[in-house]
Amino acid sequence: MRRQVPFPRTDGPPDPTRPAVRWGPAPEGDERAATHAALVASAAELTGSPAHLIRVAHDPGGRPRLTGPAAGVQVSLSHAAGVFAVALSHGPAALGVDIEIVRPLPATALARRWLGDTAADWIAGLPRHERDEAFLALWTRKEAIGKARGHGLRRGGLTRPVAVPTDWPSTRPSGSRLPFPPDADYGSDTVTTVVTPAGGTRAVLSIAVSGRPAAPLVADPGDWRAAAFQ
Repeated sequence: MRRQVPFPRTDGPPDPTRPAVRWGPAPEGDERAATHAALVASAAELTGSPAHLIRVAHDPGGRPRLTGPAAGVQVSLSHAAGVFAVALSHGPAALGVDIEIVRPLPATALARRWLGDTAADWIAGLPRHERDEAFLALWTRKEAIGKARGHGLRRGGLTRPVAVPTDWPSTRPSGSRLPFPPDADYGSDTVTTVVTPAGGTRAVLSIAVSGRPAAPLVADPGDWRAAAFQ
């Protein structure tokens, strides 16, 4: 029997005029179901519709979309081992979200292959214990913008260079926005990246909004998170 996935209570529904992302831990091996349950529950809160009438479908290219009373709400999904993230809004701009658990990686070699020499040199110059998190900060940005543009990592997205943060302290409050310079390759897209707990682990999350002016991400402390552009 599939375990019921609990959904966090919040202080109220998200603002329907602003893109929002919710993330947290998911049962190991059941991340996909947890992600879809969180998306349906969030869409029900956003639209004031009964959750049982909302369904998740996919366009031919794989982009998720909602049917029923939440049709037309922009959405994006991501899950990794033991964690999920969902982004949604009533606005017209397409969304992209990506989340990764911080874990040991051959960070410099991966960056050299997929992120470009500038990013790889930056990662190689960091203390060893910071490189995995730094790589994932850049990788989730690449994934999020690809999702917002509707083609994922296809059409050159896999090898697209990414900018490096303008500041990278060894310690940073959980949920704080990482500072990145404007990236000419992103055009009018906005990408925001945060490092935050997801259950008992550290996770890196990026959310991209296609064609939206730059805006900060606001996150509330706690194991379950609700965040929104302001």
